Amino acid sequence: MPPTVSRTPRTKPPTVPRPRTGRGPAGRAVDPRRSAIGIAVVLVAQLMLLLDSTIVNVALPRISTDLGLGPASLSWVLNAYTLAFGGLLLLGGRLGDAFGRLKVFEAGLALFALSSLLGGLAHSPTMLIAARAAQGIGAALTAPGALALVTAGARDEAARHRALALFSAVSVGGGTLGLVLGGLVTEYGSWRWTLFVNVPLGIAVLALARRFVIETPRHPGRFDFVGAVTATGAAVAVVWALTEAPDQGWTSPQTVGALALAAVLATVLARTERRVSHPLLRPDLLRSRRRIAGLVIVTLVFGAQVSTLFLLVQYLHQVLAFSALLAGLAFLPMTLAIFALSRVTPRLVGRFGQRPLLLVGALGLTGSFVWLAGLDSTSSYFPAVFAPLLLNGICAGLVFMPAASLIVGGVAPEHAGSASGLLQTTQQLGGAIGLAVVVSAEAAGAGAGAVPGAFVPGTHAAFLTTAAFTLAAFTTTVLGLRPVRNRASRKA
Repeated sequence: MPPTVSRTPRTKPPTVPRPRTGRGPAGRAVDPRRSAIGIAVVLVAQLMLLLDSTIVNVALPRISTDLGLGPASLSWVLNAYTLAFGGLLLLGGRLGDAFGRLKVFEAGLALFALSSLLGGLAHSPTMLIAARAAQGIGAALTAPGALALVTAGARDEAARHRALALFSAVSVGGGTLGLVLGGLVTEYGSWRWTLFVNVPLGIAVLALARRFVIETPRHPGRFDFVGAVTATGAAVAVVWALTEAPDQGWTSPQTVGALALAAVLATVLARTERRVSHPLLRPDLLRSRRRIAGLVIVTLVFGAQVSTLFLLVQYLHQVLAFSALLAGLAFLPMTLAIFALSRVTPRLVGRFGQRPLLLVGALGLTGSFVWLAGLDSTSSYFPAVFAPLLLNGICAGLVFMPAASLIVGGVAPEHAGSASGLLQTTQQLGGAIGLAVVVSAEAAGAGAGAVPGAFVPGTHAAFLTTAAFTLAAFTTTVLGLRPVRNRASRKA
């Protein structure tokens, strides 16, 4: 009889909890840590693009002295970037859909960083303006993919809402941060560092993007060359006309001719996009009443916000005699409020929906502009500027994420780049439209003031004009986002 062998009962090895994963594009598992780092990397790139729309503003007097630029040439240091950025966004979105958003994002960011380096090294006005235009081209290739990559990298719907809120906060708050950073480097360094700062940031983002940012599936197809030419031409013509209108006049041949050219190109674009199989701008995106309302709201509110930065920088310099650095720091209440609200807005949208937030936000923005319209030569920063800026930041934080979600929500993954390009084109056009209208109102208001050429009377008219913009956004929300009643309630 064989000896009995005692056996130790088998025990299962302890299970190590795996990190929770969600589903990214095409149903792929998404690691939360990698997703969070990837979103942060893309948001840094988006912040760079937005910083460059304002960071150079406070350095313009130093640039003028150093390179000998006159007022007309100096305006092109800003306009060259705006024209290229706003004009090529739709094309950048379609290229990302066709060739891979991460690949186009990286190519655009590399061009942006290189042109920033060349701009910082510029020793002639021509070289600086050319570098700024190249920056705009790089930004137009990078920006549409940025939003699509941010939302694609999120592991679930709640994470997508949070990512969209952060993206909106960066898009709105980046401009004011640009004023702070521009004032800092101009005050204690050189205007060239307003451009050089992009180089190390760009290299860092490029080094991390391939490792942590999730590429989205490509959706190749026959490229819409006619749509690319007409969309780019129409956007450039509109932005050029609006940036030049305050100087040339709204009825000047240049302004009227550029707007007429934009209308012709837009008509050709509309006819083309209905016929081609892979349009640059899908007509389906413009058939939703809610998406159209979102586009109008973004145009109006973004135009008002950009104009506010322009007006208050002048007021702080000319009336309150703030330095470049102090003028930048003066916008911190708005910036901090926007970023603080980005943490709360996704939960508010989940609980109440977009419409209530947009109504409250647009009405609050209107109040902040009416408040700022009361500024005069005896006003002080506390509370006459600080308090309305704080209110403005809170209300802007309530508006932009819900409005952006109206535009990009419900879009098929293969068209996310086009929807993102449409959103950001609307932002750029809104800024150009708002600034052109408000600058004209400021000039008319100053001319009608008691002291010819005085700044304060023009400020009053200009801020009331921005209030009219956000009041129109409130009206658009009321009419365009009416609650849909079901049939049962209508029969009852």
